[in-house]
Amino acid sequence: MKPFDPRLLRYARAARGVLLIGAGLGLLRTFAVLAWAWCLAQAITTAALPVMDGIPGLRGRVDQGAFGSEQLPWLMLGGLAALAVRALTGWGMDLVAARGAVRVKAQLRAAALDALDARSPQRDAGPSNAELAVSLGRGLDALDGYFSGYVPQLLLTAVATPILVLAVLLADPLSGLIVIVVFPVIPVFMILIGLATQAVQDRQWDQLQRLSSSFLDVVAGLATLRIFGRERRQVDRIARETDEYRSRTMTVLRVTFLSGFVLDLAGTFSIALVAVTVGTRLVGGEFPLGIGLFVLLLLPEAFVPIRQVGAAFHASTEGLSAASRVFEIIESNGTSAGAASQGASARSASRVTSQAGISFDGVSVSRAGRRVVGPVTCDVAPGEFVAVSGPSGAGKSTLIAILLGFVVPIRGTVSAPDPIAWAGQRPGLLHGSVAANVALGADNPDSALVRRALDTVGLESLDARLELGVSGAGVSGGQAQRIAVARALYRAWALDCGALVLDEPSSALDAASEQRICDALRAEADAGRAVLVVSHREAVHRAADRVVRITPAQPEPDPEPIAAGSDA
Repeated sequence: MKPFDPRLLRYARAARGVLLIGAGLGLLRTFAVLAWAWCLAQAITTAALPVMDGIPGLRGRVDQGAFGSEQLPWLMLGGLAALAVRALTGWGMDLVAARGAVRVKAQLRAAALDALDARSPQRDAGPSNAELAVSLGRGLDALDGYFSGYVPQLLLTAVATPILVLAVLLADPLSGLIVIVVFPVIPVFMILIGLATQAVQDRQWDQLQRLSSSFLDVVAGLATLRIFGRERRQVDRIARETDEYRSRTMTVLRVTFLSGFVLDLAGTFSIALVAVTVGTRLVGGEFPLGIGLFVLLLLPEAFVPIRQVGAAFHASTEGLSAASRVFEIIESNGTSAGAASQGASARSASRVTSQAGISFDGVSVSRAGRRVVGPVTCDVAPGEFVAVSGPSGAGKSTLIAILLGFVVPIRGTVSAPDPIAWAGQRPGLLHGSVAANVALGADNPDSALVRRALDTVGLESLDARLELGVSGAGVSGGQAQRIAVARALYRAWALDCGALVLDEPSSALDAASEQRICDALRAEADAGRAVLVVSHREAVHRAADRVVRITPAQPEPDPEPIAAGSDA
């Protein structure tokens, strides 16, 4: 697990400001620490030397470079000023880190949501909704600990530690040499501990994802579980998942406490070695008291940042794990620039904008190296109402996905007007008014056009101002389906679309409502639009001018394109 993932700088520009401002404040804090240690060491020396005059054998070089007693107030004043600057810069670093964390989380969430919005609805794999909710919710919130606790200490380690070690080396080469020899032991321990922490933290995060998915599955199927009396088994299952998560959390804490002890031991051992050498030379009168105190005051300040980095690292590993998952979401949209450019070039080669209806010419689609659709050849002329039928899995919905640009065929050419008005199998209603759902995406919704669309699909009694809940709660399944068709009609009328494409628009409707939809589609075809409808319903087939029947793709590789059969 990296101490700092450079992808943060790429996807969250606010992280750059945190690092730059934090590094500047850290540098100022380092100089304040140097001034504080020097003033305090000289003040103690000035106050202690008169007392030490009566101790025989302690003179030697002990008083070398000492200030006179008249300078004591100025030394104390300088030490207090340096201490105030140190406190203010420390507070400033924490403030910058905390505010930066808020902006970084917002930018990462926005980038991840943009990636999720841009990916194809026909994707074959990817994280579940529960995993996405955990990663973008609690997971990114855990970055607060990373930025407020870990990043400031990491900056101090990078900025302050080299300067403080150099100051010790210049003040006393022997003490500096001891620090240089012993100091690398701590990073080695940190690397080993980090590897162990990464392993246990990844397992804990995976367990949290499984727990979230299990809970979401139970909530989604609670009604069915209660009908069949199986809810107790799911309660026991969630209890097991929760206990496993608790166990893994305790493992993470155990590693944290043990690593903290190891880092403290290594730092304390290094300081003790220097203290023994300084104290021995002071007793022998071979070392100035002011320099010795300066070195002893400075040593803990040199070791504190790297020791606290280790402690803060464990508190932020959850946020780092979640951030890595968010980066995977952001980068999974195109996986690579090469793949994205290839997909774009394939789409431009296979999709042709036309004002003369819809045309599929030898179109085939492949998934995982296996052809799953086609080859299909069919046309929908302007003013024609064509229904597409066939067994499940034959590729009917995939043809619509090709028209919309969600799927790129491996061969063949698609011609369609631009723009296209369409409605999918799922209504896709959002929280808001019925009117807002019908005019979804319109900058200036036309209320009269909304009312006309609702009336056309048989929703004359439905108030366009009715507020819907999440996922369209507040209307029946049939009403939701008709609202989706009304949305497609609104778009066709508002943008004067040359084609209207619907996927199973009447699957949840009664015969009378289905007939209203068929009449509306016939009227759109009579108005000059190319109407393409995927449906298993006989009423839709009877209303259509032609029925194109799609058969499942043949297993033989690279067959010659054949025209799909059609019935009058």
